[in-house]
Amino acid sequence: MNCRAVITEISNYLDGDLPPALCHELEQHLSECKECELVVSQTKATVELYCDAEIVELPEDVKLRLHQALRNKLRPTA
Repeated sequence: MNCRAVITEISNYLDGDLPPALCHELEQHLSECKECELVVSQTKATVELYCDAEIVELPEDVKLRLHQALRNKLRPTA
């Protein structure tokens, strides 16, 4: 498991939807990678903070910029 795979699977991990073997692999990576551990813990805290909050629709331009930023971040590097 590498950092990119953790980011790809973070939602499934936090939702408890990963197969046990993949969950173990991800947790092993988290025990060795403090950057990913921080991302996962902060994402979990954010989800917990906002899980009961009212849903707010993002403006279309914000959604487009967010999606583009995520695509750029997840794009394989040469």
